[in-house]
Amino acid sequence: MRISFSKSVTESLLAKIRSGEMMSRNEKFNLIIQLSIPSILAQVTTVLMFYIDAGMVGSLGAAPSAAIGLVEPATWLFFSLVSAVTMGFSVQVAHFIGANDFQKARAVMRHGYAFGLCFSLFLLLITFLIAPHLPAWLGGGTDIQHDATVYFLIFSLIIPFHLVEYMSAAMLKVSGDMRRPSFMAILMCVLDVIFNYFFIFPTCTISLLGMEMAMPGLGAGVAGAALGSLLAFICVAVPLAYYAIFRSPILSWKLDVERFVWRWQYIWNAMKIGAPMALQYLLMNGAQLVSTMIVAPLGNIAIAAHSFAITAESLCYMPGYGISEAATTLVGQSVGADRRDLHRSFAWMTVSLGMVVMAFMGVVMYIFAPEMIGLLSPVAEIQHLGTSVLRIEAFAEPFFAAAIVAYSVCIGAGDTLKPSMINLGSMWLIRLTLAYALASQYGLCGVWFAMAVELSLRGLMFIFYLFRRLRKG
Repeated sequence: MRISFSKSVTESLLAKIRSGEMMSRNEKFNLIIQLSIPSILAQVTTVLMFYIDAGMVGSLGAAPSAAIGLVEPATWLFFSLVSAVTMGFSVQVAHFIGANDFQKARAVMRHGYAFGLCFSLFLLLITFLIAPHLPAWLGGGTDIQHDATVYFLIFSLIIPFHLVEYMSAAMLKVSGDMRRPSFMAILMCVLDVIFNYFFIFPTCTISLLGMEMAMPGLGAGVAGAALGSLLAFICVAVPLAYYAIFRSPILSWKLDVERFVWRWQYIWNAMKIGAPMALQYLLMNGAQLVSTMIVAPLGNIAIAAHSFAITAESLCYMPGYGISEAATTLVGQSVGADRRDLHRSFAWMTVSLGMVVMAFMGVVMYIFAPEMIGLLSPVAEIQHLGTSVLRIEAFAEPFFAAAIVAYSVCIGAGDTLKPSMINLGSMWLIRLTLAYALASQYGLCGVWFAMAVELSLRGLMFIFYLFRRLRKG
């Protein structure tokens, strides 16, 4: 099987979806790979960024690591709400592009930026109100509460910039342009590492090519990690929005020939798509917060090991998210073009590919778990505990892939309510119940065993749901 990687090949294959032309199996697979590879590289680079960030903070000791790990689920919660709002608009854009109605696609995009920015500022206000109390609510010790509050406050400033960055990237991706958002994601990771180095550590002397030179640094520790991420997001959000709005061959607003008219129907459609996702993210991340509350009484070592293991595991499941982004684009355009044959093919091909790739990554994670945790923390207790829980989780990776990609297939089709209920029911009724029951006797290993069981069952439920959905057409 020959796979051609070029922008023109990708555009010609996407055009076949919109024009109604038949596509061979090789062409479908070729298109999935071409859209997945840039996204996978960006996702993996993002994880490497978190690896380096965590390693930088981890070198300061267990307490700073625990401070960040304590409030990280809360930052994911607010970021995921931004994602839900964005997807409500980007799915509509994908459908209009599939139907060759680029004018309406750009109109939805304008609505997305306006509504999304207002929503992000509302979220920012909430974060400022809860920040002083959040670490105590989550059960963090008094020794880490101050650092946790400062980190959360600074990191919250990213929210409006994340909205601009994520909205721009999502619009470009559903138009078929995976390369530019992926490149900018990689750039953001590089900038984040550079900025974090200067902000986290104090000025020091280093030896370079036999010469001693002073390396400037702010020495802000935990706060510096948040500042570095904030600057990285700003540096990427602005140029990405500029390209999406002014340079994209499909989405550029200068291509509009009619006067822009505000239509509440687009907002309503976005709410119908995004509201179940937002509720899901709210309750799913709420479940993560509850999980953190279950882990917190186990001590700073357990909190840090839990946080580092999540970061390490993400290296394995990011390829699944990369493939899922391709699934959303391809299914979304297929639905817009009323190509049910392609809808089914792309659904099963992306789910199968995701399971194979993440099964391989699970093997890698099991074998190299000590090295993965060792890169994040020099503390022996954290390394031992983190290695144990990673090896438990490795067995669930292929089923986790099924849940990730199948959910994105449903998003591309505009079906978000029932898939969101599957996610919520699985998390709250299986994971948290089992984790609470096992934590007191088996500690962090019991919590991660519950996670592995829940992810496996969730993957099986999504495969069954997708089978029934596609069979009905």
